[in-house]
Amino acid sequence: MATDTVASPAMIGTGTRTRVYKNFIDGEWVESATGETFENRNPADTRDLVGIFQKSGKADVDAAVEAARRAFAQWRLVPAPRRAEIVFRAAEMLLERKEEFARDMTREMGKVLKETRGDVQEAIDTAYYFAGEGRRMFGPTTPSELPNKFAMAVRTPIGLCGMITPWNFPMAIPSWKLLPAIVCGNTCVIKPAQDTPLSTFNLVRTLSDAGLPRGGVNIVTGFGPQVGGPLTEHPEVRAISLTGSTAVGRIVGTSAAKSFKHCSLELGGKNPMIVLDDANLELAIEGGLWGGFGTTGQRCTATSRIIVQKGVYAEFVERYVGRAKKLRIGNGLDETTEMGPAINESQLKTDASYVEIGKSEGAKLKCGGNVLDHEESQHGYFMEPTVFVDVDPKMRIAQEEIFGPVVSIIPCEDLEDAIAIANGIEYGLSSALYTKDINKAFVAMRDLHAGITYINAPTIGAEVHLPFGGVKATGNGHREGGMGAIDFYSEWKAVYVDYSDRLQKAQIDRAE
Repeated sequence: MATDTVASPAMIGTGTRTRVYKNFIDGEWVESATGETFENRNPADTRDLVGIFQKSGKADVDAAVEAARRAFAQWRLVPAPRRAEIVFRAAEMLLERKEEFARDMTREMGKVLKETRGDVQEAIDTAYYFAGEGRRMFGPTTPSELPNKFAMAVRTPIGLCGMITPWNFPMAIPSWKLLPAIVCGNTCVIKPAQDTPLSTFNLVRTLSDAGLPRGGVNIVTGFGPQVGGPLTEHPEVRAISLTGSTAVGRIVGTSAAKSFKHCSLELGGKNPMIVLDDANLELAIEGGLWGGFGTTGQRCTATSRIIVQKGVYAEFVERYVGRAKKLRIGNGLDETTEMGPAINESQLKTDASYVEIGKSEGAKLKCGGNVLDHEESQHGYFMEPTVFVDVDPKMRIAQEEIFGPVVSIIPCEDLEDAIAIANGIEYGLSSALYTKDINKAFVAMRDLHAGITYINAPTIGAEVHLPFGGVKATGNGHREGGMGAIDFYSEWKAVYVDYSDRLQKAQIDRAE
């Protein structure tokens, strides 16, 4: 939770001084040019002040871009395997600091410790993977159409890359962007979400400790219009990568297009999970609970629609709702907690508003729907796990991304009907099917219009060595993770070496 402050560092209940975090520009921790700051508070207990961060502006972005520009001149010349060794050292350091960073993350964004440990682990896995890619910057060699001529293509760095990252995976997603960019020879300026800057600070600090040269990665905190806008518009920035809402993606994409920047957009989702009559019902229920309420439903891949064949619909609803009611809600630092808070008051109000929308549309509220205000939750942003049943696929709660613990269960006739419902939205990120029929599984893999499809697993759970991203309003065709990231953060250069010692004219008609 980010709130403005203009005073000197506030005091927390223990009487100790709250830490003030500065921007990281050109290898130095510096205050913002604005002189303003904002607070980062625990959404599970807003009395807990995590830290105070710089409320930056355009001048800070300009300084960070200039530092990255200077660093690029030398960093691009460092051999890729040497660049990758720094990333490998960072992975080892992240492993040592995992528990510390996980607890920091739970405090600043609320999800339970098991999940924040997984978030840090994903950054570790990403670092190990891209450390290996430093020795695999492969390009094709190919026969020339002319004699005594050699032809190949090599990857080259883009230059200065800007990153704008979300609050729900505040270390994993920055690692998806920063680490491949670094290995490819680029330098970076990153703006973390204002609700979760500390986790990105922890990642950048680790990269610096691992030996990344000054200016290689710069971090500027603040709000979208004051930091994200100037970063996107800056003429020296040659690539922009955003993970965020579809609405923000349209703004960033339009701005980037004006100067022909490379632009990667990973945006919203409204992800379907199909459960057929022959499914392992217990497995499907477990998957639907984890997919729907993990991270309090605050994932672009959250299982927000469950499409159930009518033969098992009644049983699935009864068992799923019964299990949802029993989920333990609370502070994520408690190891027994199963679902944490919404990220901030605004998101909590959005969640509650969609409950009212669902009711007004005629969906049946089967459980949840209430904001919690009992003694244990009165200082946080907690909402009950919420399940609507008998939902019409055209209702707003089945069409619009809520980004909260609200799940719609939709009946269907058969696989063909289920796929039509699944595809009948503007998004296309993740999808899932539960069945024991291999033929139906392959039909779904072919026909579900999404960037990711799971069989007998929920819609969440990406692995770092595979491409991540979606179709339609979910993105603009680029992918994060795996080779998709290398493709985005590098450019191809075709190289021809003519050793004939005479002029040869390619693409000119010649006598046979």
